[in-house]
Amino acid sequence: MLPSMNRNLRPWAALAGTLLLAACGSMRSSVVFEPTAGSMYRSGQSQVMPARAAAPGGSYQVVKGDTLYSIAFRNGVDFRDLAQWNGIGAPYTIWPGQRLQLAPAAALANVHGTAAPVHAVPVQAAPVAPVFVAVPARTTASVGGKPMNPAVGAAHPAVAAAPPMVPVAGVPSAAPASVPPPMPAAAVTPGASRVISGVTWRWPAQGGLIKRFQSGDAIPGIEIAGNAGDPIRAAADGVVVYSGNGLVGYGELVIIKHSDTFLSAYGHNRKRLVKEGQRVTAGQPIAEMGSTGASRNELEFQIRKDGNPVDPLDYLPPR
Repeated sequence: MLPSMNRNLRPWAALAGTLLLAACGSMRSSVVFEPTAGSMYRSGQSQVMPARAAAPGGSYQVVKGDTLYSIAFRNGVDFRDLAQWNGIGAPYTIWPGQRLQLAPAAALANVHGTAAPVHAVPVQAAPVAPVFVAVPARTTASVGGKPMNPAVGAAHPAVAAAPPMVPVAGVPSAAPASVPPPMPAAAVTPGASRVISGVTWRWPAQGGLIKRFQSGDAIPGIEIAGNAGDPIRAAADGVVVYSGNGLVGYGELVIIKHSDTFLSAYGHNRKRLVKEGQRVTAGQPIAEMGSTGASRNELEFQIRKDGNPVDPLDYLPPR
């Protein structure tokens, strides 16, 4: 009887083994490998992600005249990343002597062989002047037999809100009345334009192109020829976030923020015509062409996207 039962069970055993192997194969094929944050793996295919500027590492001590934008520009990183690495929120106020980390905390921890902190360390806020004047406690006085509240009589007239200012290290905040007004519309000249990524671009100078963009250059941009004193115009609407001469190799430099993605830079000027915090319009004169930091009169023009230099000819209208 046992041999008969064994013969009857053999087909069922073989079938069960086949099903078990199929199940194992099915389970193996259904395993999903979750990509780590920031990886470029998806569904077994390599995905090209937008490049962000690599963190240079180390730290930098702020000196008078620096802004968060100029430090980010000098080190080739996105100003938003630099602010995040140091726990600095808008309007990105920094001050002389402050030390900024030029890499995220995790990267610095790997370099020094220590574990990265779980929580961000708050950054001490820069001292600012008080905005509001204390109002004395309400008291009751009588004038002509009628009660009067002194706080009402001491109220100041309302002042119109001023445009946002870009903080500069070591420079006290200016009163709203000192904010440079926009240039008159008559100073803006029309010209061919090109809309890319929500920004309307135009050429910043009328001269010929004497140097094209090369990503490996120490100062990666294009150079436009001209004569001393020729007008340099804003390539797009925006806010001036740097106006100075503290970046080696650029001479008198103006940097304009057009959006959270795009900055443009104008170097080697003879004279700067705009101040930090001033809003400008495309085509508005912002500087005069010169040769500061260069061997000839020219404009060094750059466009940076998320901190990375890009070819301005991909954004400017064809000539």
